[in-house]
Amino acid sequence: MADLGAETWIIHGTLMGWWWNRKIMPWDSDIDVHVAADTMEFLANYYNMTIHTVRTTHAPQGKNYMLEVNPKYVDPSPEDRLNTIDARWIDMLSGVFIDVTAVHRKPKHPGVMFCKDAHKYREADLFPLRDSVFEGQPVKIPYNYAELLQEEYGRVSLTRTRFAE
Repeated sequence: MADLGAETWIIHGTLMGWWWNRKIMPWDSDIDVHVAADTMEFLANYYNMTIHTVRTTHAPQGKNYMLEVNPKYVDPSPEDRLNTIDARWIDMLSGVFIDVTAVHRKPKHPGVMFCKDAHKYREADLFPLRDSVFEGQPVKIPYNYAELLQEEYGRVSLTRTRFAE
């Protein structure tokens, strides 16, 4: 999304995969990213339902992705549990997608941010974003990634090497 002028960063299970091996976890079925609320508005206004070809080392000929913005992106309330994803990049060949969720500043609470899935963040834990690599591609990660992962998945998630279903 950097090509579109949209700053994004990996989060949730995708960030956990980054922590362990810089790759998607074997049991994860999608990629999760965040964008700032004003970036989501920009994407909705100028790029909704557009198709983009992405070339990578894994697909030098390119893969086509469509950006689909949920019309409910304008409502930041966590009350509507069926619309917590604000947009998706959809692989037009396989249907596999990347979930995009907007992060909003919490009114009357300086330095606090939130998204529809009820996650709350300190702005200082997210920014400034750090440069890294995920699945061989450049990505941004939150500044205080370890603390965010521990808050979401527990302290042992960063050290336990066996996964139990």
